[in-house]
Amino acid sequence: MFNNPLELGPYLLLALFTAFLALLYTRCFYGCQRLFRRLPIRHHFRPAIGAFLTGLIGLGLYFLLGQRQNVLAVLAFGYSAIQGAMTQDTGAGVVLLLAIAFGKILTASLTIGSGGSGGVFGPSMVIGGCGGGALGLVLHHVWPWAVPHPAAFVVVGMAGFFAAAAKTPFSTLIIVSEMTGGYSLLLPSLWVCTLSFILSDEQSIYSSQVESRSRSPAHQGAYVREVLAGARVREFLSPQRTTTLLHPGDPLDTVLDRLEVAPHAILPVVDGQSRLLGVVNLEEVHQAFVEPALKSLLCAQDLMRTDVRLLTPDDPLDRALELFVENDLLVLPVVNDLKQRQVLGTVHRHEISSAYLRRVQGPVATEGSGVPNVLSHAAGPDRRRTL
Repeated sequence: MFNNPLELGPYLLLALFTAFLALLYTRCFYGCQRLFRRLPIRHHFRPAIGAFLTGLIGLGLYFLLGQRQNVLAVLAFGYSAIQGAMTQDTGAGVVLLLAIAFGKILTASLTIGSGGSGGVFGPSMVIGGCGGGALGLVLHHVWPWAVPHPAAFVVVGMAGFFAAAAKTPFSTLIIVSEMTGGYSLLLPSLWVCTLSFILSDEQSIYSSQVESRSRSPAHQGAYVREVLAGARVREFLSPQRTTTLLHPGDPLDTVLDRLEVAPHAILPVVDGQSRLLGVVNLEEVHQAFVEPALKSLLCAQDLMRTDVRLLTPDDPLDRALELFVENDLLVLPVVNDLKQRQVLGTVHRHEISSAYLRRVQGPVATEGSGVPNVLSHAAGPDRRRTL
């Protein structure tokens, strides 16, 4: 059904037309949603109003077109009109196909936008197919040698419209191949889908559709692992950075003094051989000040958490991010291994976040350019007054 490269010219017009229909569809769809949400009536009355207005459109088309089956094509599925346009070169008429396409835009927007149940894929096929079929008939009449088979515009119109409305330029090619049972329309479909996608705006009929795979919650973990692949915790252990340590018998005043001079709000508790016993964070110290009678009796051993899962220098960064979430801490101690538990230093969560942003966006994503240092707010000189 496609033999002449010059036929891509009329398909360019089809891409422009389907992009326009997609823009009209999304604007009308979400406009109806906003309109019905602002109505000061109960929610269960809104679908009834949408159905009533849909019936008025069907009644108007009945007096305009004068055939019952034409009205059903707008109010029901509309697949029969597409089938008629594909099986006959003359189709069902330009006026009828355009009436079905624009009527389906209104009826789908009113029924679904008002809160009624239904999908958007079926109406998209009808709108794109009827709109493409109408344009194919017009071009076949004006330019018969360039558009020998206007029925092909029905199939390619469906793919082009859905590519623009749903922002799916390549997956819609499968629809064309499945419907035609071959690959004769693959090139014009690729041409129309790509152009209609480029010419469309940012609005999609799927409001929850994310911009890219990296922003999808379903694939976010895999994307983080891919970006941080090969990086280890040891890269964030600086020999110049001194780690403030606590001992089990340190009283509460000593714990508070160490926290005040520490660069973060979490301190490791070690024994005489520098083996990690647990961690003390600002939250536990704050809770201790709630009971003034216990302040003189508490020490670091009473305040520390012993259930913290630790990091080692050879742990990958994606593993570190998992432990930050599991431990619910912004800073984690790093030990030489999980048996000896000799403290080598600490790793900040914001440092790993900065490393992730630097790999994704470049060296501009540093701590001072968009990555907030949430720890600095908890380690300021006025922290004792807040307690």
